Amino acid sequence: MTHTPTLNLADAADLSRTPINIDAVLEHLVCEADAAAATSIGFPGAVDLDHTDVMIRLGNRLWNNIGDPTDTGGVAHTRALERAVVTWVADLLAMPADDRWGYVSSGGTEGNLSALHAAHRADPAARIYYSTAAHYSVPKVVRLLGARGVSVHAQPDGEMDYTHLAAQLRRRRRWPAIVVATAGTTMTEAVDDTGRIRAVLDEHHAGGHLHIDAALSGIPLALDGRLRLDDASGIRSIAVSGHKFFGTPTPSGVVLIRDHLRTHGSRVAYTATADTTITGSRCGLAAALLWHAIATHGREGHRWRATAGRRLAAYTTDRLNAAGWPAWRHPHAFTVVLPTPPEQVRKKWLLATDGDTSHLICMPGITRGQIDAFVADLAAATPPRPVPRPRPAPAAPTSISAH
Repeated sequence: MTHTPTLNLADAADLSRTPINIDAVLEHLVCEADAAAATSIGFPGAVDLDHTDVMIRLGNRLWNNIGDPTDTGGVAHTRALERAVVTWVADLLAMPADDRWGYVSSGGTEGNLSALHAAHRADPAARIYYSTAAHYSVPKVVRLLGARGVSVHAQPDGEMDYTHLAAQLRRRRRWPAIVVATAGTTMTEAVDDTGRIRAVLDEHHAGGHLHIDAALSGIPLALDGRLRLDDASGIRSIAVSGHKFFGTPTPSGVVLIRDHLRTHGSRVAYTATADTTITGSRCGLAAALLWHAIATHGREGHRWRATAGRRLAAYTTDRLNAAGWPAWRHPHAFTVVLPTPPEQVRKKWLLATDGDTSHLICMPGITRGQIDAFVADLAAATPPRPVPRPRPAPAAPTSISAH
């Protein structure tokens, strides 16, 4: 069916109207998404992996991974694949095999909720510290838990301000602490230094829970060996996304928590499962999609994908600067930061924008052709006002003492 540009989707989808042209509504959605794909470069979702095989074979059935991933009861579930995914991610992060637990979630937000719920339940009086560059889900989770949140300044490049973290901890020394680090902040893909956070945390609190929201950068950094959850790291939980780097066609993620820190759920008689997850019923299709993406490409394939994305990001940065647009990126990042383009460019290209700063993300599957077209449109637009590049943070001491 030919797409009709004049279709009012809200009116056409109104279920109180009869008759409803179902084909027209669905075709309109597909055509709109297809038309926008070439200029959608501002949000992190890989587009290079083919999930068709899973969708064709499993997409017409309910796959409900209700309960704990270790449960075996029920029918039409993919818990075996879910356990394989959790094991692969935990192994990639060097998480101790005898002290790990996790599951396939609906995304990074649920992962943050699950991990912080476990940490807060262990220490109900704890204050939860997070940077102003943290994902918006973190303060939302704090509110949902009824916990006390403490905002920590971020540096101009998006990385946490560790001096301010130390000051905030000093002011609340009497309370237990939970600190949320970020691996891949929303606007600049900055990565908080968990070693420095752990040193600050240990200086002011014996122990404390360190969680890392690694929705975007967790898997790529782990593939490089730059993110580890071994005993030396001091990281006790992590949330990663599945629909970002793995590009699954449904929101998904993986949450991992040190097993000894969580409270084991009770058994539910009528489902014959353990109530250990946030949502209870969970999408088994998401677990199958993640499993397929990992099984098809393996560590080396995904490492190559990450490298290709970073190379394109470096190319993009060079092209933008050559065109007179002062762009920059962190060395590990897919994200390229630039001054906010004129409105006519933003109407065509889907970017993420916060005030006078925008970004594009060179996720796997984005091409040089797309970047060249974007730069050409920018070059034809009004030159930007110069925006100073954030200065690198000074060299950090091995520990930060209280004073």
